[in-house]
Amino acid sequence: MSNAHHATVRSLPVGRTTSKYLIGLTGNIATGKSTVARMLQDLGATVIDADALVHDLQRPGTPTYDAIVAAFGHGILDRAGEIDRKALGSIVFTDPDRLRVLESILHPAVAIESQRRIATAATHVIVYEAIKLIEAGRAEMCDAIWVVTARPDVQLQRLMRYRQLSEAEARQRIDAQPLQSEKLKYATVVIDNSGELSETQHQVRAAFEAIEHG
Repeated sequence: MSNAHHATVRSLPVGRTTSKYLIGLTGNIATGKSTVARMLQDLGATVIDADALVHDLQRPGTPTYDAIVAAFGHGILDRAGEIDRKALGSIVFTDPDRLRVLESILHPAVAIESQRRIATAATHVIVYEAIKLIEAGRAEMCDAIWVVTARPDVQLQRLMRYRQLSEAEARQRIDAQPLQSEKLKYATVVIDNSGELSETQHQVRAAFEAIEHG
């Protein structure tokens, strides 16, 4: 496709003394990280989703669950006693200090479980998908950093359509995050996911093949 976007690829770092190649996949909210992760999985990579890990770690009865409830109160629980992510989000996305409290609970627990899953993955290429990959200091463990980007208007539309957020809520989520340009400073590969899925897929395949043939 002549008007397709092309992934921006910088020279890849020298691989580590291991048979595994770890991609850190990141990008701001509603840029399409999960879409890119699924494409990489289809190409044969193992995907570790930090957000899914958080879901697992927040289940009732876990130490992380207990710590979050102690910090934020029982008002964040639904009728079943599980953490209501929307209720918790409405607190932390309007108060940077509360967001830091939550991250101080989650990041250490996620890091431990992430390392366990990376160590036991069966494939050569492993993708670690995390919105806070760089901010949480986990970029250093990766062989390459892939940053997924999208135009702000596209992010807004996706949040309103897929998460049923109002425009004000969607803008609040976007504004609560670091600028995309900050993530791009760390990028080895940049995937522009503003357009058609076929354009994104073309970029992902090209960058993945660069690893396989590198």
